[in-house]
Amino acid sequence: MGAAAGGAVVWWVLNQRQRDRAQLHQQALEQKQQETENLVSQLKDSFAALSAEALGKSTEQFFEIAKERLGQQSQHHKTELDGKKQLIDQTLTSMKGELEKVNKMVGELEQDRKIKFGQLSQELEKSNTETRRLRETTHELQTALTNSRVRGQWGERMAEDVLRLSGFVEGINYRKQSHLSDASGTTARPDYTFYLPNERVVHMDVKFPLENYLAYLNSDNESEKASKRQQFLKDARTAITDVSKRAYTNDETLDYVLVFIPNEQVYSFVQEHDPTLLDDALSKKIILCSPLTLYAILAVIRQAVDNFHLERHTGEILKLLGTFKSQWDKFTGAMDKVGKKLDESQRAYDELTGPRRRMLEKPLQQIAQLEASDPKLRTATGEKLQVIEGGE
Repeated sequence: MGAAAGGAVVWWVLNQRQRDRAQLHQQALEQKQQETENLVSQLKDSFAALSAEALGKSTEQFFEIAKERLGQQSQHHKTELDGKKQLIDQTLTSMKGELEKVNKMVGELEQDRKIKFGQLSQELEKSNTETRRLRETTHELQTALTNSRVRGQWGERMAEDVLRLSGFVEGINYRKQSHLSDASGTTARPDYTFYLPNERVVHMDVKFPLENYLAYLNSDNESEKASKRQQFLKDARTAITDVSKRAYTNDETLDYVLVFIPNEQVYSFVQEHDPTLLDDALSKKIILCSPLTLYAILAVIRQAVDNFHLERHTGEILKLLGTFKSQWDKFTGAMDKVGKKLDESQRAYDELTGPRRRMLEKPLQQIAQLEASDPKLRTATGEKLQVIEGGE
């Protein structure tokens, strides 16, 4: 029991000490927490004071810096505005000058327009006058073409223009209005006769019926136009038949005869409305020619004549070339002989100026050496040489 009581006392003491230790530890913790809170409160107060002081100083510095920067920016913007104002002033001045130039140019253009308009009015008036004259001339031409004799003269004039463009000369390349007759005594007179190689010729007639064609152009009635068109094509066939019956071909001429249609439009009209007319004409040995096709045919004729003359003179040219070759061979042979003689003379000359000259100069060199060694011998030799030269 005493041991139990002693153990109980010891346990109580130990337990009491542990409770005291825990209480002391709790008090220490509370004291530290209180001190920490006090320290935090002091730090907050100090930081608030420092923050307020720093904020005040920073605000003042900010306002000073902002004021300084604002002044700099204001000065910079003022400088930029002054520069832009000057640039705007310069631009306005330049624009004012350009506007003055434009106004001046517009005034000049207006003045020029008035002048050009006056000239244009004059030109239009001249054009109207020329148009009236052309209309009158056309009417006169249509009236004149209703006359067969005048049409023939007009066709001859067109043919003359084509001949001149082709380089044909009357009396050399062709003749006009030559009279022909065949074995039966029938006579004919073609408008043009062209010379061909081997004394051959080909004839051309320029007369072509145009009355109904002109009536076709001047008519406004479709039925009348159709009638005039058919009548014109009929007249064309009749004219071709008449030409085929004339004595235009014989032993000196080609089998073909040229018929000149003095207008490309009429030629195209015939081809368009009666394509078989050209074939029928060819079957009768008649070739229809417009100004363009006549130019081509004349070019072929001239080329054929030129080739014939060249071929005819080719034999003479070849003969002359043969004679030239014979004489050239003789000339080259004589030149070869002269060359050989010149070579022999050159070799003889080289021999004289080479070994012979050296052989003649050798004794003279020996004499010169002897004279150089003996002055007396030099004097005697000189006298002998003078005697020899005097004898020569």
